[in-house]
Amino acid sequence: MSENLALVTGGSRGIGKACALHLAQAGYNVVINYAGNEEAAKQTVSELEALGVKAEAVKFDISNHDEAQEAVAKIIEKYGRIDVLVNNAGITRDGLFMRMSKENWDAVINTNLTGAFNVTQPVIKVMMKQRSGAIVNMASIVGIYGNAGQANYAAAKAGLIGFTKSLAKELASRNIRVNAVAPGFVQTDMTKSLDSAQIAEHIPLKRLGDADDIAGAVKFLAVDATYVTGQVLQVDGGLTI
Repeated sequence: MSENLALVTGGSRGIGKACALHLAQAGYNVVINYAGNEEAAKQTVSELEALGVKAEAVKFDISNHDEAQEAVAKIIEKYGRIDVLVNNAGITRDGLFMRMSKENWDAVINTNLTGAFNVTQPVIKVMMKQRSGAIVNMASIVGIYGNAGQANYAAAKAGLIGFTKSLAKELASRNIRVNAVAPGFVQTDMTKSLDSAQIAEHIPLKRLGDADDIAGAVKFLAVDATYVTGQVLQVDGGLTI
């Protein structure tokens, strides 16, 4: 069995869980990070182990610099390597910008953008020693074309896209690839309040995506696309055509 390791942030449910399962099916041992839902994290670990890989859930707040760096250091110490990093963890705090509180701005930027900084920096150190690795950042089509009521989320996701392209240029010489996936509307806990039928009317494929649609793209970029770096793959049913 391969000893390759994948780390997926926000991996206990939704898109992150699907990413973890797809990577496990590809033979990777998987560490998932979670923020608070221990029951969901345990359930995901059980499902990963059932696929015949080693799996572990580690609780830490990716928006807390010291906590995140310390947790990643312990993972590296335990497993000796990280081959794939999926920066998936994210939150929303929607509201019109004119009335947006600084707390809601900071919470989204600190988790969705700074969180990727906090986790990625220690990971790339071990990837550079290995001279191999793949990073996939979870952006959003909102980071490409904006969305009223989501200035904080759009700013964070657009920032992740710039982060992706810059890191790809910095790390290519060490055989580390960095890409992003930009999901469209996906059926998850985060979107369950939306009117799916109405949204689907505007999507050429006439349906919302599901977590497996996104996870398949993440697995492709992390594992199969060995000559692809610095790219943003829009997985949106054709919404942004």
